[in-house]
Amino acid sequence: MAAETAPATAGVSNHLKRNVGLIGLLWASETSIIGSGWLKGAERALVTAGPAAIIAWGIGSVAIIILALVHAELGGMFPVAGGSARFAHYAFGGAAGASFGWFAWLQAASVAPIEVEATLSYTGHYSFASNWTTASGTLHGWGYVVAILAMALFVGVNFVGIGALSRINNAITWWKIAIPLATILIVAVTHFHPSNFTGGNGFMPSGIEGVFAAISGSGIIFSLLGFEQAIQLGGESSNPKRDIPLATILSILIGAAIYILLQVFFIGAIPAANIPHVWADLNFPGISGPWAGITTLVGLGWLAKVLFFDAVVSPFGTGIIYTTATSRYSIAMDKNGYWPKGAGKLNKNGIPWVGLILSFIVGCACFINYSNWNNFVGFITSASVLMYAGAPLAFGVFRSKLPEWERPYRLFAGGVMAPLAFVVANLVIFWSGWPTLEGLGLAILLGYVVIVVTQVFKLNPTSLILDLKAASWLPVYLVGMGVICWMSDFGPGHSFAFKTPWIHAWWSDILVVTLFSLAIYYWAQAVSLAPDRLREAIDSTSVEELPSH
Repeated sequence: MAAETAPATAGVSNHLKRNVGLIGLLWASETSIIGSGWLKGAERALVTAGPAAIIAWGIGSVAIIILALVHAELGGMFPVAGGSARFAHYAFGGAAGASFGWFAWLQAASVAPIEVEATLSYTGHYSFASNWTTASGTLHGWGYVVAILAMALFVGVNFVGIGALSRINNAITWWKIAIPLATILIVAVTHFHPSNFTGGNGFMPSGIEGVFAAISGSGIIFSLLGFEQAIQLGGESSNPKRDIPLATILSILIGAAIYILLQVFFIGAIPAANIPHVWADLNFPGISGPWAGITTLVGLGWLAKVLFFDAVVSPFGTGIIYTTATSRYSIAMDKNGYWPKGAGKLNKNGIPWVGLILSFIVGCACFINYSNWNNFVGFITSASVLMYAGAPLAFGVFRSKLPEWERPYRLFAGGVMAPLAFVVANLVIFWSGWPTLEGLGLAILLGYVVIVVTQVFKLNPTSLILDLKAASWLPVYLVGMGVICWMSDFGPGHSFAFKTPWIHAWWSDILVVTLFSLAIYYWAQAVSLAPDRLREAIDSTSVEELPSH
């Protein structure tokens, strides 16, 4: 049977300009991956898991690569703006699609402010900015004003247009990749001590539980997030069928390799005198930023100065591109009918200006609730992976019900990889811990309020396919993940209910989450939209955006 493609109309109605090439897509994803995580992630992982943080980075990298492979096939199939906010909508209709669309928008809107916080935590090195943050990196005094101005700058740069933005981002990303690689090389040649891996209180002081906790809570998964940015710009890709899958896969492979090497050489570079008796006590007093601290301690002061400059450039690039992604998600939320009409409105230059303003407002609000990088990481990680979890579910539906649809990239063993990716996503969410899931739950409820108000008061004329049967698994999934976490070692503390968590051993955690995930996965496949309604969902929200070639 001939490959099915959606027809394109003459004069694309949303007026997004398809002028982003492979390098533009690749660097959009890569600049999102190499952000504040490289400046802080290695130290936080070491504090949490000891030198076994290397294992945590390996597990986290494999997990995200699996998710990226699933996204690569979907991105090639549906090269539309804000694709990650639409896949579940296509497969399960508006009820489930609205949820995953909100997860996608929420995580993207939260990243720009955390990148600002990472930058300001490094500025304490300079006397003029010493009171912008506290010793723990929490925003303070004028720091809030500077943070808001930085968010305004992210939005302002996005108004230059996608072509110019892509060129700016390309230049920033070349720098962002060069500096970590140069740091690795210099440290490897001049200061590397293999004995550090058994120093302190041992290689794996907190056991395997510490390794799992580091994956979500110390910034590992957060650092690796961002491969999907090539997919969010799918509506602006000049050759989407070839470039989107390629950019998605290459970006995570490059990013994972850089982060694992950074962790290895961060551990190896610590002077013996600065290795604490307990890895959890690791710190470099009086020096802002762990990598700047390391290079200063070992006599590489000139490199520390470069890193202080990079502490502005790296988060800046990531903040810009996530602000871009947030505005593209707004297009999807508007087009799908989840938000009031006009949320995805474009100006005459094809820039989603309403979405940019929304991203600014929400980003500034984040500074109030999460004014510290470390406290913010777990929330963004869970929101992001919750968004990722929708892709494997949709992937399975498309494989079984749209087998003839053209797939520029076809994932090998997709029937196995999709449920595996869903399990992996849920394990990462679970390891984030109860406090993070509790905050995420409140954010989810807020999103539902906006969606319900839009529908009840008919603020968007788009007719939703609200198939409740196709979304019947969703409330069980969301509540079930919370209950499993609450009953485990990652729960809130159980003295008020029972002294010992019901799910206690590390292997029982994995087993319970895996079995629950597989049950939800196959339930979702069984109740997904019928093929004719699935095509209707695609045609009603994206047909005009899909390229004709």
